[in-house]
Amino acid sequence: MRRRQRTVRDPSAPGRTVGGMTTFEVVAEGLGKRYGPTRALDTFDLTVPPGTVHGLLGPNGAGKTTAVRILTTLLRFDTGRATVAGYDVLRRPEEVRARIGLTGQYAAVDEILSGRQNLELFGRLFRLGRREARRRAGELLERFGLDEAASRSAGEYSGGMRRRLDLAASLIRTPRVLFLDEPTTGLDPRSRNQVWDLVRGLVRDGTTVLLTTQYLEEADQLADRISVIDAGRVVAEGSPDQLKAMTGGDRIEVVVRDVAELSRAARLVASICGAEPELDSEVRRLSVPVVDRVAGLVDVVRALDDAGIAVEDIGLRRATLDEAFLHLTGHRPDDAREPVGAGRTVEMA
Repeated sequence: MRRRQRTVRDPSAPGRTVGGMTTFEVVAEGLGKRYGPTRALDTFDLTVPPGTVHGLLGPNGAGKTTAVRILTTLLRFDTGRATVAGYDVLRRPEEVRARIGLTGQYAAVDEILSGRQNLELFGRLFRLGRREARRRAGELLERFGLDEAASRSAGEYSGGMRRRLDLAASLIRTPRVLFLDEPTTGLDPRSRNQVWDLVRGLVRDGTTVLLTTQYLEEADQLADRISVIDAGRVVAEGSPDQLKAMTGGDRIEVVVRDVAELSRAARLVASICGAEPELDSEVRRLSVPVVDRVAGLVDVVRALDDAGIAVEDIGLRRATLDEAFLHLTGHRPDDAREPVGAGRTVEMA
């Protein structure tokens, strides 16, 4: 019998208060979706406050895109309930569609049409008049840095330019909620940074963003809060810093000069920090979590010096989101294997 996942969220999660009640732009409660014997979503829960970026972080096959397709009314779910921008996804899909934008994993622009023609076409599809569609297209081309290439065929655009055009198309009518499903897949670092800057600008203007990604740096850079998804369910949720803290927070790393001294150094560091260090003999390194980062580092340096253990490098570092993900799920986000950590319960402090 399969044990149901219970995820405890941080009670300090932000929300908008109206008439004494906290409201959210995106709410999912117990969503379930099956494809035959496969559970794409399994009691999936989510709340996204207005004016924030909420990241869905997980490996391929974790259920991120399924969740987005359900919340954008493109896919019916089997169990649970969901609302977006205050409207029930199942009962009022037309109201939801009128208030959202969606950028999928791959650019949906017509490569034969020019950038301007693409945006004007989307404007007409959104029932804007010819003049208003032209005005809005020009506004977005300038905002997204595409005005000089507006008359060129989209097929001649670089990957980053095509992605910006695709993002502009989803903003023809300014959405309350924008869904970005792995928006920077395949982009080079420069193009990825451009998309990130555009997303930050949208949030400053009041748009709520739900971002799915398997790029840990992207989630760390953009998201106010992150839901880690594994096997169709949320296994942990919190700010990037809160998730990193689950791995033990700050760490002291020591690289000894002689690998033969690694075990002795580890015993000494363990007695000071009160935790068993992780060892990597190939690079002669030990790593241990520490509560008081400055005092702990000073004590370790003194103890190693007193013991006559030669050190090549020593320092403090923060846990990474990659380490947090590995700690929570048992594998890395670009690994599509059967999840090792499925079924675990993670409680936020």
